[in-house]
Amino acid sequence: MASPIVLRQERSAAVLYGSETGNAVEYAEEAERLLRRSHFKTVLSPLDHFEPVALSPTSKRQGDLPGNARSFWKNLLRKKLPPDYLGKVNFTTFGLGDSSYPKFNWAARKLHKRLLQLGAFEFYPRGEADEQHDEGLDAAWLPWSEALRHRILLRYPLEEGIEPVPEDVLLQPRWLLDIDHEQLAPVSDGQYEDGSLKSVIAELTSINGAPNDISTSPIHANGVNPDCHRFHVKIEENRRLTPSSHWQDVRHLRLSSTALVDYSPGDVLTIHPHNSSEDVEEFLAHFGWNDHADQPLKFVPSASHNKADIYSCPPFTPKTGEEPLTLRKLLVQHLDIRAIPRRSFFSTIAHFTNDQTQKERLLEFTDPKYLDELYDYTTRPRRSILEVLQEFDTVQIPWQWAVSVLPELRGRQFSIASGGSLKYDPDGQSSFDLLVAIVKYKTVIKRLREGVCTRYLAGLSPGTELLATLQKGGLSIRKAEARLPVIMIGPGTGLAPMRSLIWERRQWHEQLLSTEVGQGTASTQTLNGVGETVLFFGGRNKEADFFYEQEWKTLENSMPLQVFTAFSRDQTAKVYVQDVLKHKGSLVYDLLFSKKGLVYVCGSSGNMPKAVRAALVDVFKQCGSMDEPDAETLVQTMEKEGRYKQETW
Repeated sequence: MASPIVLRQERSAAVLYGSETGNAVEYAEEAERLLRRSHFKTVLSPLDHFEPVALSPTSKRQGDLPGNARSFWKNLLRKKLPPDYLGKVNFTTFGLGDSSYPKFNWAARKLHKRLLQLGAFEFYPRGEADEQHDEGLDAAWLPWSEALRHRILLRYPLEEGIEPVPEDVLLQPRWLLDIDHEQLAPVSDGQYEDGSLKSVIAELTSINGAPNDISTSPIHANGVNPDCHRFHVKIEENRRLTPSSHWQDVRHLRLSSTALVDYSPGDVLTIHPHNSSEDVEEFLAHFGWNDHADQPLKFVPSASHNKADIYSCPPFTPKTGEEPLTLRKLLVQHLDIRAIPRRSFFSTIAHFTNDQTQKERLLEFTDPKYLDELYDYTTRPRRSILEVLQEFDTVQIPWQWAVSVLPELRGRQFSIASGGSLKYDPDGQSSFDLLVAIVKYKTVIKRLREGVCTRYLAGLSPGTELLATLQKGGLSIRKAEARLPVIMIGPGTGLAPMRSLIWERRQWHEQLLSTEVGQGTASTQTLNGVGETVLFFGGRNKEADFFYEQEWKTLENSMPLQVFTAFSRDQTAKVYVQDVLKHKGSLVYDLLFSKKGLVYVCGSSGNMPKAVRAALVDVFKQCGSMDEPDAETLVQTMEKEGRYKQETW
């Protein structure tokens, strides 16, 4: 049994996170900066890479911890751990959740409770944020983090004469970029092209005053940020499902991989996109970085880097045999220049301008009092980092700081739409189907917006290879439940995991029938295979949005499948999936109440999941002659038993 690890250095803290989408990473970075300004030595790490606990923003799903926190959680659940295992740990937690999920912030609450059980001391009350809030996650994070700052300074006072680092002082990042002279050919007489890290010191001094000394001697990290589930996939098919005249472009993508990958309905394929070459060229030109765009680069630690910190590795490290890092490669593959900037981004770039007017305006966006203005400037019109930097044109970010200022270009998650016999192609290679809505629209300021990943995918031709990551989904579908009836509600692209499950159940159906016949146990009563499978699908128009229509007709003849549709714009009165659910109330009640069936809800978060849940309560009231509290209790019981699950985005 491992001993508890306690950070023994004075004023030291670990900021740990579990994240599926990257939101928790950004808030963890903010928490880490808050602690550094209070003169703490800090470690920033995913939960799975660390043992002690100090602060842990977490993410959402069906009450499960995110993928990069599950090993950590498993270790905490060991039965032999004594009740004082974390007796020397002071901690707090902040959960990022979505109230459209039945188990809102459940993962953060479970973690918090377990830390207390193991003797950890909660030095500050935990916080929770809700993505469904009108002002987003910041509505809860800002007041919580500000109060946390005061509590830290009260509980861990600074020595006399030492003050917290003020917000107008630029914190040094752990890593900065520098030219890799070992891979750079000399220009003449053994001299290298200028632009190395030391050349930026004077520039920063003129803007922010004398910075801390920056060490340019490289260190060799013990490891790199792992991507153990990342593999190559090849585009086999990229076909538009909606008519070219339709307002929305929805694609069916089929990908293959030589890696043998097993997955289940509800699992997620994360695609790692590239920024467009046009955007990258525009960005390089704006900052005048073209002269350095293709020079080989390396990461060097700044003075703020703790060389004994085994958890802090360079953000991106080329693997053996790969081309060296360059600014262009970073901007194409790793840095998100089309992201909507967060509040902390404005705080950082304000340090890189001498224009007082623009500096004051940038800092206004960081003030919690002006959160509504920040929303109107960024989120509402979907204004990107590139556009913000073009509008605040006096901001001049040194290229050495690119990775420290710009957010990481994170992969985008897509529920896999294939299952059963579709999981492998005729050659035995792994196969993945995706149902992808291409994001392209005009904002309130009449500017065209395109999703980084869907724009990338839309332009890929068959034969193109790209990087993907497989992640476990939150539906936890088991073959042991094959004989139970299933009700699936999947409007729009929420159909993807439902299609995966239908094909999986078709395969189970054939296997069960084959087993019964082979054992000689089949009879008119037992030759049933899987339980009844009912799909409720919704879209706008049948002619444009009825994805895989012919496929459903074929499958209805080979398994116990029924498909009910709701097309909201095909009649005067709008009809949605929750309306059809209530219209088929007798069937729904029989499958869920009498036969103890399962419910899966997938698709857009927001009103749809809540409306579907309310429709089920109505069905139980009407068909089961229940009052409101009893019907609500029945749905809650289904949720607790794992018979009601949702996966929304």
